[in-house]
Amino acid sequence: MAVFRDRAVLMGLVMAVGCIHPGTAVRAVPSPAVSATTERGAAAATEVRAKSAEEDRTVEPVDPASLQGAAPATAEPVAAIPVLPDPVEPAVTTPPPPAWDIDVAPYESHARVEYFVGRFSGAMKPTFETALARQSRYAPMIHARLRAAGLPEDMIYLPLIESWYDPNAYSRAAAVGMWQFMTTTARGVGMRVDWWVDERRDPVRATEGAVAYLTELRDDFGSVYLAAAAYNGGSGRVSRSLVKHATALEGRQGDDLFFALAEQQALRNETSDYVPKLIAAALVGKDPMRYDLHVAPVDPFTWDSVTVPPATPLAAVAKGLEVPLDSLLEYNPQILRGMTPPSGAAVWLRVPLGSTGGFLERFTALPEADRTGVKRVVTREGDYMTRIARAHGLTAKQLNTYNPQATRLKNGNLHAGQRILVPRLDVVRAARDVPDPKIERYGSSASSVHVVKRGESLGVIARRNGTSVAALKRMNKLRSDNIRVGQRLRVR
Repeated sequence: MAVFRDRAVLMGLVMAVGCIHPGTAVRAVPSPAVSATTERGAAAATEVRAKSAEEDRTVEPVDPASLQGAAPATAEPVAAIPVLPDPVEPAVTTPPPPAWDIDVAPYESHARVEYFVGRFSGAMKPTFETALARQSRYAPMIHARLRAAGLPEDMIYLPLIESWYDPNAYSRAAAVGMWQFMTTTARGVGMRVDWWVDERRDPVRATEGAVAYLTELRDDFGSVYLAAAAYNGGSGRVSRSLVKHATALEGRQGDDLFFALAEQQALRNETSDYVPKLIAAALVGKDPMRYDLHVAPVDPFTWDSVTVPPATPLAAVAKGLEVPLDSLLEYNPQILRGMTPPSGAAVWLRVPLGSTGGFLERFTALPEADRTGVKRVVTREGDYMTRIARAHGLTAKQLNTYNPQATRLKNGNLHAGQRILVPRLDVVRAARDVPDPKIERYGSSASSVHVVKRGESLGVIARRNGTSVAALKRMNKLRSDNIRVGQRLRVR
């Protein structure tokens, strides 16, 4: 142990050379040569730092007895100062380029493809982002069915360009649903389309029908692009164009035949743009970051199922499931009139996943009246729709919706002895306001306009068409009940 005669000298030395480790036992011995004042101690410390060889100090052995009772000295290790690495910028990961199972590369720079890429990533960007969000809901279901049929999974972009993945979309040509089926085509691939049920609106049944139809077209034409063209414009038109332009098409084959037909202007403009639009939708949809699209994915479309009798209100099913009615309507857009069809077999409904526990007990516990969507009224002589509707708190239009088969006399009254279905109010509220599914082109039916004949009155015309005089006057902006022969009146 080092012993110093003056503590000030000691402290000065420690400050100067830093050679005494904290915690080392130190003993200072007073020296007559050094003043005990602070100023002289500081001067001595300065002298030590300047002339260490001439310091007036004495180092003596320490008497062990003098340390009795003193706390033992501990030598604590000097803590190492951590050396921090230089900050590293986070690595920017670039997503891998999209993988394709349709032929895209040869046509990416095609003028119409580039045009639609610009549209989808520009003016139509908000709509496209909404469509991609919907796609995230239906993609697992669509991919699985395309894959099972051996079709390219990139054909998932076909319903995007058809409807933006909207199950309730409809066109002026009366094409309906996510895959935009016409009535005849839908029935041809096994879908039910009638007054009560329209499976074109069912995303699952419509996808299954579309996959079956596209498979047939792909097998007929040997190309998914020609199949897509036929899906849009009709297989007959594509077949005739291939025959008519066979000479000009020599040397072209496979998917390139579509672009060859488009070059020959053999297809309608809409069909010529159809495949470029499909390719552009895939380019943007599979690489949204590249085009600065922001997509908020939604939960996938998954479901359980229940079976219920005919004429069951969807409101009663919702009560039995303990789910909101709007949720049940979303899962079953194919049910058009707020209840299952009034006759026939039991009906299978999709319901939210995990909602079926205890359904049967709760459903059967409901009053029978709540579980029956309509009651049947037998008409008497002189009855007409407006009279029956008013008696049950309905409008004539609402009552007509549930009685498309009703027959009338020339004066507009109902034939006596008919059974008229009178729906519950909760059934009417859950019904969809949609055009007649059997119409092949909206606005083409002459039945929406009536030409006044001799002897007819507004009352007669209203009864024949299941409406009221007030409604006729409102639709036709009539100020009085006077009409003339030959006058054209809107009746719907």
